[in-house]
Amino acid sequence: MKRIGLLSDTHGYLDDSVFKHFDQCDEIWHAGDFGNIELADQLAAFKPLRGVYGNIDGQDIRLTYPEDLHFKCEEVKVWMTHIGGYPGKYDARIRAELYNKPPKLFISGHSHILKVIFDKKIGTLHLNPGAAGKQGWHKVRSLLRFTISEEKIHTLEIIELGNR
Repeated sequence: MKRIGLLSDTHGYLDDSVFKHFDQCDEIWHAGDFGNIELADQLAAFKPLRGVYGNIDGQDIRLTYPEDLHFKCEEVKVWMTHIGGYPGKYDARIRAELYNKPPKLFISGHSHILKVIFDKKIGTLHLNPGAAGKQGWHKVRSLLRFTISEEKIHTLEIIELGNR
């Protein structure tokens, strides 16, 4: 069993409450647009960190984190990328691979819109944690926290950090 803290689009701003909300998590996953390597290093010093780079991230982040991250957590196949779209509107760059080799869990960021959608067509749960940072047009900063046990994704919680 693994408890996961998921965030995205921090854009260089890390709310102190993230550490409280992710205190009981085993890993932190960041779906891109860290903003700077220092923020990534802070998260990595706190808990094991998996992440992907986003469109605003510089070379320091891009040399450390990939564009796409495919991995297994427990028995769940996961694919995380920053610009991925959502069911019915997947990004053209990833669409064919996603339909041909669907993961059980697909995570993206970029839109700053929190989404939890099950794609019945490919049997994939899509998560976008919204934006945890203060830059962008979102009104409320958000995170997701959930558990993966064997092949199950459960105990999903939406955490609001407050207004942008």
